[in-house]
Amino acid sequence: MKYIYLLFFALFFSFQSLAHQLSTSYIALNNETDVLTGSWQVALADIEPYIAFDVSGNGEITWDEVMINQQDVADFTLENIIINKENLPCPLLIDPQLQLDKHFNQSYLVIFFESKCQFTESISLRYNAFFNQDANHKAIVHVTSGNLVATRVFTEVKQNHKIDLKSSSNLQTFTQYSQQGILHIWFGIDHVLFLLALLLTCVLSRKEKQWQAIKSKKLIFKETAILITAFTLAHSITLTMTALDLMNPSSRWVELSIALSVLFAALNNIWPVVLRLGWVTFAFGLLHGMGFASVLGELGLATEQKLLSVLSFNFGVELGQLTLLALILPLLMAARDKTWYQKWVMPTSSTVIAMFAIQWSIERF
Repeated sequence: MKYIYLLFFALFFSFQSLAHQLSTSYIALNNETDVLTGSWQVALADIEPYIAFDVSGNGEITWDEVMINQQDVADFTLENIIINKENLPCPLLIDPQLQLDKHFNQSYLVIFFESKCQFTESISLRYNAFFNQDANHKAIVHVTSGNLVATRVFTEVKQNHKIDLKSSSNLQTFTQYSQQGILHIWFGIDHVLFLLALLLTCVLSRKEKQWQAIKSKKLIFKETAILITAFTLAHSITLTMTALDLMNPSSRWVELSIALSVLFAALNNIWPVVLRLGWVTFAFGLLHGMGFASVLGELGLATEQKLLSVLSFNFGVELGQLTLLALILPLLMAARDKTWYQKWVMPTSSTVIAMFAIQWSIERF
């Protein structure tokens, strides 16, 4: 069991290299009566390594410098967005007039295009921009044709999609957003460490100012179920309300509060103040749900499938959370009655989590 100790540290230090923010671009396609129109919104920070906007070399990009590179932008778009209908290419005509937009305090370049290649049932779309510089980059594609709509998520491992509006839009949207929910809970390190901090003492009880193993597996499952249910219920409420624009919290303070919740959970393991964490977990879960919603906002939501996208993403979060629980809890149960776990692994692991939380709190303040 000594290898569990090494496993914890390997996991913790591997977390340090993972980013919380997503690199995301947005493609909108509209199948009109005689033409297919579209737009691509891409972060200037993403496209800058490929196009030398900074002509003056002063480290700042002006709008005039962007417009000077219109042809390079058009060439880059044609290289990375490829549309086919029935295995035949649909040539794109790029509009030279560019625009700027904002997403989550980032500047986005908006590129417009059109094609005479109208479709009636399905088209194939290939997107391969930025994956060579960021394997976590995503492109969110919304396709509309009359009353029909489809949403797809393009990733490094899924760069091609056949979009059939009539037969599979809802199922595909559910699958895509569920997958993104799973990936976010796995790569959302602050959420993972919050859960881990809670789980570290789910197999222990506080007696005579010391942590001792809980002998009853039934009691462990009961205590764990209470915490996970409280966290799930709470973040589902605020995720749904925030994503549906029923509330609009400040992302800065939400992210800071999430970091502080991780810090509290970790320090409470070392210097216990609250031993029954059900209501505390529920309160912190409300904050984490707002954090999940900000990521869902980065992914983008089609108006016609907004509720489906929210529910699918939340389903993925829960599935990813249960997967982590199934992996971690058996290890903790196996180690709970070992002195080295009670006196070294649990407090040391909590200290490492607290260090991460302090760093995040400083960065987000």
